[in-house]
Amino acid sequence: MDSLTQIVLGAAVGEAVLGKKVGNKAMFYGAIAGTIPDLDVYVGKLFDTVTALEIHRGFTHSVFFAIIFGWIFGWFISLYEKKASTKEWALLMFWGFITHPILDAHTTWGTQLFWPLDIRLAFKNIFVIDPLYTLPFLVFLLMAMFQRKGTAKRRKYNNLGLIISSSYMVITIVIKGITYTKFAHALKEQGIVYKEIETKPTPFNTVLWSANVETDDAYLIGYYSFFDTKPIEFYSYPKNHNLLGDYKDDVSVKRLIKITKGWYTISEKNNTLYLNDLRFGLLSVAPNFQQFAFSFKITEEDNKVVIDEVPRNREKAKELVNDLWVRIQGN
Repeated sequence: MDSLTQIVLGAAVGEAVLGKKVGNKAMFYGAIAGTIPDLDVYVGKLFDTVTALEIHRGFTHSVFFAIIFGWIFGWFISLYEKKASTKEWALLMFWGFITHPILDAHTTWGTQLFWPLDIRLAFKNIFVIDPLYTLPFLVFLLMAMFQRKGTAKRRKYNNLGLIISSSYMVITIVIKGITYTKFAHALKEQGIVYKEIETKPTPFNTVLWSANVETDDAYLIGYYSFFDTKPIEFYSYPKNHNLLGDYKDDVSVKRLIKITKGWYTISEKNNTLYLNDLRFGLLSVAPNFQQFAFSFKITEEDNKVVIDEVPRNREKAKELVNDLWVRIQGN
């Protein structure tokens, strides 16, 4: 999830663990704990594109990290914060660390919660930025912050934020099940034979959902809004995996394909190959749109394969917001 959401979650968890004893300092250190796991993004900048992708939401988003570094940070904080014990500060940091990846596991990218095991949990029931999750949570956190520590009202506001946000998360899982059924039914009605299907919400909402559908030679992408009145349409994107040629045996390319979980297409433009990660969708919900949110250019320099992420166009991102608002209202 986005940084603001993780800060809010960390602060609320900190308050729940130790707010009664140390007041707003629990929120402060909880917010720090909610931010620390995402520092792996800056570590990734020291490496090549593929390695950076592998690092993100790996070690720092694991149970192992939460346990070990929870105690380390707890001990360090206890050296100058004397109103709570080392164990209490360690528990606060542990819960701040562990709730971060648990929340991220509900997004499309997922988390390697059980690192070093090569298992990435990705439930794909919420977008990385969802105002309906974050804003009510933030409001109740602020209301709690301005109450005296240890009061029933402070605890009530903080608990309401945690309960409402968690309830919304449960609802998104139910919605995902409903939309999956809608997509599966549409495929059956249209006589489309497919191998696999995955669904996810489109940016900033849980009203409009998209589906990636694998067939023998192509992937189909379709959209469904709860306000739709017409049948779901699916648009075909050829796999073109054969375009990789000898690149398919390159170690870096294999690692990138593994990261995509096999959901990728290959496109060619100006004699340059691009690997497109389908899991994060397109930069528009318009029919047959071709620009993917995550695309990687594959080139060769000095007999070595080089992979670079294609920068996202800010103007296209703005257009996406407008397109989403129109499409959410139905087809």
